[in-house]
Amino acid sequence: MIRLVAVDLDDTLLDRSLKISPRAKTAIRSAVDLGVTVTIATGRMYCSAAPYARELNLDVPLITYNGALIKSGVSGETLFHCPVDAATTSGILAVCRERRWHAQLYLDDELYVRERDEKTLVYEQIAGITARELGDGFYSTAGESTKILIIADPAEVPHIRGYLTERFGEKISLAVSKPFFLEIVRNGVNKGKALDSLAGRLGVKTSEVMAVGDSGNDLDMLAYAGWSVAMGNASEAVKKAADAVTGANDADGVAEAIEKYVLYPARGKAGQTLK
Repeated sequence: MIRLVAVDLDDTLLDRSLKISPRAKTAIRSAVDLGVTVTIATGRMYCSAAPYARELNLDVPLITYNGALIKSGVSGETLFHCPVDAATTSGILAVCRERRWHAQLYLDDELYVRERDEKTLVYEQIAGITARELGDGFYSTAGESTKILIIADPAEVPHIRGYLTERFGEKISLAVSKPFFLEIVRNGVNKGKALDSLAGRLGVKTSEVMAVGDSGNDLDMLAYAGWSVAMGNASEAVKKAADAVTGANDADGVAEAIEKYVLYPARGKAGQTLK
């Protein structure tokens, strides 16, 4: 019996227009009505993820920044925060300046950039937030960063990842969330560990956890969950890592997974289509 469901946002719960379908809303509400905890597990900022939790009326801890911040979706109470230390943050920013890589810095749930260029504007549109432009002062911004994001051509991402791993590998964890997004958080931080922490807080066994995702930053939580589901639009690596594959994000894949693996078993109606 599944008691906890963790769902990624982009390219998973959200369709291409960044909306949650009516069918997905119904499936999630039905699961909650059965006593199942449904939460969001995303690389997004808390302020970018919370509106979706409120739309779904999920008063639960949300896993954001790839697990670096766990915070209640309604009360805003912070349950866990594990940022990249200030020295490592400064070092990464220095490298980005030297190599002219586009970097974005996340401090206190605010987004900072050198300039709001085309890459930033695309990100703002996806995340529904506005970045704070600092000019060259961006590279001397002090503080522990919840996350650093590098946006680059997909062909360059493996090179950048390899270089940063060589320079800062013992200090950071890296994951590719979209082909052009390289996410950097503190070493040991990932969605899987965050989901394990949340399950422990709720008294839920690993075998009672289902995770649904599509990309590289979902691999750790898919490996942790007792039942893991990859989206139909997921990468082949994610599909191979999952226990099952559902429909694509534009074909109600999340709703299908919740109906099939949570609602049907709970109600003893396997194989019946919900209306």
